[in-house]
Amino acid sequence: MTAKAANYKPSEKEEYMNKNQLEYFKQKLLVWREELITESQETINNLKEENWQEPDLSDRASLETEAGVELRTRNRYLKLIGKIDAALRRIEEGNYGYCEETGDPIGIKRLEARPIATMTIEAQERHEKMEKQYIDEE
Repeated sequence: MTAKAANYKPSEKEEYMNKNQLEYFKQKLLVWREELITESQETINNLKEENWQEPDLSDRASLETEAGVELRTRNRYLKLIGKIDAALRRIEEGNYGYCEETGDPIGIKRLEARPIATMTIEAQERHEKMEKQYIDEE
Protein backbone atom coordinates (compact mmCIF):
# COMPACT_ATOMS: atom_id res chain seq x y z
CA MET A 1 0.00 0.00 0.00
CA THR A 2 1.42 3.39 -0.92
CA ALA A 3 1.82 6.20 1.62
CA LYS A 4 -1.04 8.05 -0.08
CA ALA A 5 -3.24 4.95 0.12
CA ALA A 6 -2.31 4.40 3.79
CA ASN A 7 -3.54 7.92 4.64
CA TYR A 8 -6.73 7.63 2.57
CA LYS A 9 -10.08 8.02 4.31
CA PRO A 10 -13.36 7.56 2.41
CA SER A 11 -15.49 10.67 2.09
CA GLU A 12 -19.19 11.27 1.48
CA LYS A 13 -18.12 13.87 -1.11
CA GLU A 14 -16.63 11.37 -3.56
CA GLU A 15 -18.35 8.81 -5.78
CA TYR A 16 -19.82 6.08 -3.59
CA MET A 17 -17.92 2.77 -3.62
CA ASN A 18 -15.28 3.98 -6.05
CA LYS A 19 -12.06 2.02 -6.53
CA ASN A 20 -10.31 3.77 -3.60
CA GLN A 21 -13.18 3.13 -1.21
CA LEU A 22 -13.43 -0.51 -2.18
CA GLU A 23 -9.68 -1.00 -1.69
CA TYR A 24 -9.83 0.85 1.64
CA PHE A 25 -12.59 -1.41 2.98
CA LYS A 26 -10.93 -4.52 1.56
CA GLN A 27 -7.71 -3.70 3.43
CA LYS A 28 -9.65 -2.86 6.60
CA LEU A 29 -11.44 -6.22 6.44
CA LEU A 30 -8.23 -8.15 5.71
CA VAL A 31 -6.40 -6.56 8.67
CA TRP A 32 -9.36 -7.29 10.97
CA ARG A 33 -9.51 -10.89 9.74
CA GLU A 34 -5.79 -11.39 10.35
CA GLU A 35 -6.08 -9.97 13.90
CA LEU A 36 -8.89 -12.39 14.71
CA ILE A 37 -6.95 -15.36 13.33
CA THR A 38 -3.84 -14.36 15.29
CA GLU A 39 -5.82 -14.05 18.53
CA SER A 40 -7.49 -17.41 17.91
CA GLN A 41 -4.12 -19.06 17.34
CA GLU A 42 -2.82 -17.55 20.59
CA THR A 43 -5.79 -19.05 22.42
CA ILE A 44 -5.10 -22.48 20.95
CA ASN A 45 -1.44 -22.23 21.96
CA ASN A 46 -2.37 -21.11 25.50
CA LEU A 47 -4.82 -23.97 25.90
CA LYS A 48 -2.17 -26.47 24.75
CA GLU A 49 0.31 -25.14 27.31
CA GLU A 50 -2.16 -25.10 30.21
CA ASN A 51 -1.71 -27.59 33.05
CA TRP A 52 -5.08 -29.34 33.09
CA GLN A 53 -4.11 -31.61 35.99
CA GLU A 54 -4.51 -29.03 38.76
CA PRO A 55 -4.64 -30.95 42.05
CA ASP A 56 -6.97 -28.40 43.68
CA LEU A 57 -10.54 -28.88 42.43
CA SER A 58 -11.47 -25.20 42.75
CA ASP A 59 -8.35 -24.19 40.77
CA ARG A 60 -9.22 -26.73 38.09
CA ALA A 61 -12.83 -25.49 37.97
CA SER A 62 -11.62 -21.89 37.58
CA LEU A 63 -9.25 -22.95 34.82
CA GLU A 64 -11.99 -24.82 32.97
CA THR A 65 -14.40 -21.88 33.35
CA GLU A 66 -11.82 -19.46 31.94
CA ALA A 67 -11.10 -21.84 29.07
CA GLY A 68 -14.83 -22.12 28.32
CA VAL A 69 -15.21 -18.35 28.18
CA GLU A 70 -12.16 -18.08 25.95
CA LEU A 71 -13.47 -20.77 23.59
CA ARG A 72 -16.88 -19.08 23.33
CA THR A 73 -15.13 -15.83 22.45
CA ARG A 74 -13.10 -17.58 19.77
CA ASN A 75 -16.27 -19.20 18.42
CA ARG A 76 -17.73 -15.71 17.98
CA TYR A 77 -14.50 -14.79 16.18
CA LEU A 78 -15.04 -17.69 13.77
CA LYS A 79 -18.54 -16.43 12.98
CA LEU A 80 -17.11 -12.93 12.52
CA ILE A 81 -14.43 -14.26 10.16
CA GLY A 82 -17.23 -15.82 8.09
CA LYS A 83 -18.96 -12.44 7.89
CA ILE A 84 -15.67 -10.77 6.93
CA ASP A 85 -15.17 -13.37 4.18
CA ALA A 86 -18.70 -12.68 2.93
CA ALA A 87 -17.95 -8.93 2.86
CA LEU A 88 -14.74 -9.58 0.91
CA ARG A 89 -16.76 -11.65 -1.60
CA ARG A 90 -19.24 -8.76 -1.96
CA ILE A 91 -16.31 -6.46 -2.76
CA GLU A 92 -15.12 -8.89 -5.45
CA GLU A 93 -18.67 -9.26 -6.83
CA GLY A 94 -19.22 -5.51 -6.90
CA ASN A 95 -22.16 -5.24 -4.49
CA TYR A 96 -20.31 -4.26 -1.30
CA GLY A 97 -21.71 -1.19 0.43
CA TYR A 98 -25.26 -1.68 -0.79
CA CYS A 99 -28.19 -2.90 1.29
CA GLU A 100 -29.09 -6.52 0.58
CA GLU A 101 -32.74 -5.69 1.26
CA THR A 102 -33.27 -2.37 -0.54
CA GLY A 103 -30.21 -1.95 -2.77
CA ASP A 104 -29.62 1.51 -1.26
CA PRO A 105 -26.13 2.64 -0.27
CA ILE A 106 -25.34 1.58 3.31
CA GLY A 107 -23.22 4.69 3.83
CA ILE A 108 -19.57 5.38 4.57
CA LYS A 109 -20.09 6.16 8.27
CA ARG A 110 -21.94 2.90 8.90
CA LEU A 111 -19.34 0.89 7.00
CA GLU A 112 -16.55 2.60 8.94
CA ALA A 113 -18.24 1.54 12.18
CA ARG A 114 -19.26 -1.92 10.93
CA PRO A 115 -17.48 -2.92 7.70
CA ILE A 116 -19.42 -6.19 7.57
CA ALA A 117 -22.82 -4.42 7.50
CA THR A 118 -25.21 -5.79 4.89
CA MET A 119 -28.14 -3.42 5.45
CA THR A 120 -28.79 0.29 5.90
CA ILE A 121 -29.59 1.34 9.44
CA GLU A 122 -33.27 1.71 8.53
CA ALA A 123 -33.46 -1.75 6.95
CA GLN A 124 -31.60 -3.27 9.91
CA GLU A 125 -34.05 -1.66 12.35
CA ARG A 126 -37.03 -2.99 10.36
CA HIS A 127 -35.42 -6.43 10.27
CA GLU A 128 -34.82 -6.43 14.03
CA LYS A 129 -38.35 -5.18 14.70
CA MET A 130 -39.77 -8.01 12.58
CA GLU A 131 -37.58 -10.55 14.42
CA LYS A 132 -38.77 -9.22 17.78
CA GLN A 133 -42.41 -9.42 16.71
CA TYR A 134 -41.88 -12.97 15.50
CA ILE A 135 -40.23 -13.98 18.79
CA ASP A 136 -42.96 -12.26 20.83
CA GLU A 137 -45.66 -14.20 18.92
CA GLU A 138 -44.15 -17.58 19.80
